[in-house]
Amino acid sequence: MGSTPWFLESVAADGSRVTHRIERLPFSVGRDVGNDLTIEAQGLSRRHAELQANEVGGLMVVDLGSTNGTFVNHERLAGPRPLAPNDIIHFCTAEFRLTHDETLAASTVAEPRPMRTMVVSSNNPLSQNFVRKEAQFMEFLAGRGLTAAAQPIVDARTGRLLAYELLGRCTHPDLPGSPMHLFMMAATLRREAELSEAFRSYGVAALAPKAQGVHVFVNAHPSETFSEEFFQSLHTLLALPVPPKLVVEVHESAVVEVDRMRELAERLKSIGVAFAYDDFGAGQARLNELAEVPAHFVKFDMGIVRNLHEASDRKQRMVRDLVRMVLELGSIPLAEGVEQEAEAEICRDMGFRLIQGYLTGKPVMVDKL
Repeated sequence: MGSTPWFLESVAADGSRVTHRIERLPFSVGRDVGNDLTIEAQGLSRRHAELQANEVGGLMVVDLGSTNGTFVNHERLAGPRPLAPNDIIHFCTAEFRLTHDETLAASTVAEPRPMRTMVVSSNNPLSQNFVRKEAQFMEFLAGRGLTAAAQPIVDARTGRLLAYELLGRCTHPDLPGSPMHLFMMAATLRREAELSEAFRSYGVAALAPKAQGVHVFVNAHPSETFSEEFFQSLHTLLALPVPPKLVVEVHESAVVEVDRMRELAERLKSIGVAFAYDDFGAGQARLNELAEVPAHFVKFDMGIVRNLHEASDRKQRMVRDLVRMVLELGSIPLAEGVEQEAEAEICRDMGFRLIQGYLTGKPVMVDKL
């Protein structure tokens, strides 16, 4: 086995993590109590699979002819399969992650029988309680590969730079570069708020010295918008050597109650932070919240703006009326996703004050500004 222990990590029904030390090889898994790891799960065979040593001293998993199969990283075994740290193993629907982490050795004891109730899916698709590259993701949250881009927001008529929107980026060699895919990983790990805060903290610290005199629009994940941790993170950003002029973008899905939005607006005002309604018109228009708690800025979703010059008269009248209403409430309407001069022209004609999009500036890495 070598000096460094191996573990199988599972998730209990209460959400806690349970680690099972692999004391010897072969290490058998199944429903029978005679196995090294006994799992009471529907569909699991009595002797389902074994972990065995391979010819180079590593681990491999062998399915023992089970009815419902053994899977590594969601691929069903067709024969013996070498294993690597952080591989995700499903014995039928019972999910584990293989770890090779010495920090677990001193604090973890093999789970005594009977096991705590596990989270076991009763049908396909296979459960996803673990992310294969969780260790790399945690490195990223700690700063490895964190970077940011900024996209200009300009005056619709003069083209003068008035703000940047901060956009999180990733250069970690083992993780996807797309923020969307990173947030999918974060959702599985229940760390969306942490990922959002990491992007924001890194990006603002890097951008603030280069954005003096203009606003910095930052995103907030719906899961964090009303939390104390979120406000503490804003306080930290405002205490930077070059304090940014922050605008918090409140996503449409977080705007659900007038009273909560009113409280949020007051708290942001008390610390000198403006806010914007983001993706306006993408889902529910939230006209009631907009009327009762006007934002400093209202960002019209790019789905509304794109090809607006070619839209029907009915749609153009609707957008024009919405822009007029936003202006009457004292908010500043911003058109997102403007890529063509014809789109910009009709946006100006409708009364949009700000424009953001490839026409007036693509996102640029902060270190290149």
